[in-house]
Amino acid sequence: MKDEYAIEVKNLTKKFGKQLAVDDVSMNVKKGEVFGLLGPNGAGKTTILRMITTLTKATSGEINIFGHNVAKESLAVRSMFGLTGQYATVDEDISARENLMIFSRLNGLTRKEAKQRTHDLLEEFSLTESADKAIRNFSGGMRRRLDLAVSLISRPPLIFLDEPTTGLDPRTRTQMWETIRELVAAGSTIVLTTQYLEEVDELADRIAVIDHGALIRVGTPDELKKSVGHSSLKIQLLDTTHLREAQKLLGNILQTEVSINEKTAELSAPLETVDYISTVLNELKKQKIEIENISVVKPSMDDVFFALTVGKN
Repeated sequence: MKDEYAIEVKNLTKKFGKQLAVDDVSMNVKKGEVFGLLGPNGAGKTTILRMITTLTKATSGEINIFGHNVAKESLAVRSMFGLTGQYATVDEDISARENLMIFSRLNGLTRKEAKQRTHDLLEEFSLTESADKAIRNFSGGMRRRLDLAVSLISRPPLIFLDEPTTGLDPRTRTQMWETIRELVAAGSTIVLTTQYLEEVDELADRIAVIDHGALIRVGTPDELKKSVGHSSLKIQLLDTTHLREAQKLLGNILQTEVSINEKTAELSAPLETVDYISTVLNELKKQKIEIENISVVKPSMDDVFFALTVGKN
């Protein structure tokens, strides 16, 4: 049903002169989900985001946000979302508190409402202790949290995060992930573009893979991983004595080719289902072949990225 969608994109195309930047993209974002846009630099992610957020006009196609047409109702649409970019859009010469007050007033809040909203956002994003420091003295993580706070002044139901953790240290990035989860738990819908594969794997409910301006595939992280290959079964023996015997045994059970690494005494084979694992272990035991370690390795988002984008180039 249409009312389940926060965003509907139909046949979206963007040309810059003769260059085709976005090529007939159609996709929907469900209410209450984190929807990731994944692709290499220059793939068209940011151009798509700019068209959805009314910053760039589409050459052709249609975009609806909560049922409102972006081209025809741009003013109404803009009130429904917050946009956080890669760089802070705040005045660096004044404090976080002053920035939040100014943006709150610009969003139509009364002075009393602006003061309360500023207080709440400073607490929510752990900026209270630094609230009266000039922004130029903020760390990258503090700037990013403030930028996100500014985008949430109007409490929009839809939030666009364009590479929100670029350049952040691992601890601050993890803190931002937690903030994003809390926003979703409170009912927000989030569209996330990122260069970090682990980030989209960790946060996104569904992911659109974009390359050369085209939509390659949409799916959950697990669906995308399954689409690019099977899991692998890896077995490390205690020594290399029975390596060839174990290779033959494993190949017969799995009916597939089994590779071996004589240096590490490890066998590796594609695995369609974990149902075979107990049979493998029982047969190895019968043949008195001792193992050091066994693991099932699933395809990663790296595999997805290279198979669906780099591999196409």
